[in-house]
Formats: sequence, C-alpha cells, structure tokens
Amino acid sequence: MPKTTSPKTTRTSRTTKTKPSSDSLYAFDAEKRAAHGVICGVDEAGRGPLCGPVCCAAVILNPDNPIEGVNDSKKLTEKRREALFDEITRRALAYKIVFITPQEIDERNILWATMDGMAQAVAGLDLWPDHVLIDGNRCPPGLAQTAESVVKGDANSASIAAASILAKVSRDRYMLELDKQYPQYQLAKHKGYPTKLHYELIARYGIQPFYRRSFLKKQGYWHD
Repeated sequence: MPKTTSPKTTRTSRTTKTKPSSDSLYAFDAEKRAAHGVICGVDEAGRGPLCGPVCCAAVILNPDNPIEGVNDSKKLTEKRREALFDEITRRALAYKIVFITPQEIDERNILWATMDGMAQAVAGLDLWPDHVLIDGNRCPPGLAQTAESVVKGDANSASIAAASILAKVSRDRYMLELDKQYPQYQLAKHKGYPTKLHYELIARYGIQPFYRRSFLKKQGYWHD
C-alpha cells in the first residue's frame, strides 16, 4: 500500500439544510467521485460516552450497486441499522472498522484518539481511495490521500452515512457484550453515555478498566 511523506490538501464542505434522501446522498458522492476518483467515507461513534471505545469506520461504496436506505445512523432505528450493516459489509467495495480503547483516549485525549482511529481505518482499507470524506469539521493529519471534512456529512454523503452505520452498530454490539460481563452497570440501556442512571451506577459500583478516567476526573469520580 503506497504511503506519502507530505500532508495532502484538506478543506471543509458545508452542505445545505434541505432534507436529504438516499438519492441525494448518492448524488453528493457522485460529484465528489467525478472530481477526485475513488472516494471513501469516514465517521465515528462513541466520542461522548464515559466508558467503552470510540469506533471509527471507513467505507468505499460501489457506485454501481447502491444500497437503498443509507442515511445518518442517528436517524435510523436499531433494527434498520442492523439490516443496513449487513448490506454494507456485504456490498461495499471495501470497509475497515477500528476500535480505540479507553486507555488510548486517556493518553491522547478524545479528539486526537479519534483522529488516529479515523486514519487507521483509512489506512486499513483493502482498496486504496483517491479522496477521503470525513464527517465533521476536521481531517486527521497525515492522510496519504486528499481529504475534506464535511459538516453533517453523515446526513449528506452516502459514503459517510454508511461509515456512521458501521461505526454505530459495531460499538453498540461491543457494549452489549460488555453488558453481559458487567450487568450491574446496565450498559445495554445507555451504551456508556452520561445519563443520570449511569452516574448513579458508577457511584454505587465504582470504576472498571473500561471507563475513561480522563472523562470521570472532570465529574469528580476519579482522582490520581
């Protein structure tokens, strides 16, 4: 897989507020593909929770085999996300899913741990993209391809939306498995997010290795 020693051009796209459909998401990608060649969408899930990993995903969709219903994962039901996850992993030209541990988050901070996870996901693709579309307003440094951040990209780009589905479903599945090991924390209910119930359970049962200590310091639940 080729590498580069110099950073590539990055920029930010801001999209309109019209309600998107799968067709409009694919049309957005078609414009990018015409300008740049093979495109890859990248998104993450799990930046906000108090525990568990951040999950980053990169996807190269097949423009000749569009997947109906691809949209921002937050706008889909759990059942629909699961069905689309199977479709995307079966029909995409390439995809890669990366987990960043709570320990890595504590060491690097959530922003740079996420940026690193996104870069790892792109680098791990079996097919080399020409251009990378990143959800949000920042691109990971050091990508070997040209890249641009797309504000609300998961609601406007089919490739980013597909990545958001892979990241969300993968992380939710991880948290459900963790819930089986630590049922007292009721992780299946809140997936690690900072709810009132979650804080009450932390106060009752304490901190486990899968918690992000840097997050809990701010809340007074962890002291060096």
